[in-house]
Amino acid sequence: MRRTWVAAIVVFAACLGAEPAAADRACTVPLADWQPRDALQKKLEGEGWTVLSIRSDDGCYKVRATNARGDSLKAKYDPASLEQIRRKHGDEDDD
Repeated sequence: MRRTWVAAIVVFAACLGAEPAAADRACTVPLADWQPRDALQKKLEGEGWTVLSIRSDDGCYKVRATNARGDSLKAKYDPASLEQIRRKHGDEDDD
């Protein structure tokens, strides 16, 4: 009986610590290594997006944009590499 409780507690504790990879990942890039917001805007415009806003959030760039079809983009980008870290569909609530 005691082993059952111990196993249950271990499983429960493991579930509490489990998170999707990079779900709320904060960027840890030193400010000196950040690319300018204009560089991210130009990158996105080159991909067909109209940028509505770019702001800093948890050390990342947080972007809101739309495209010609009316699709909405809400995403976080690494400020040094300008690689997308996380993307939400347009109808999801903001965090």
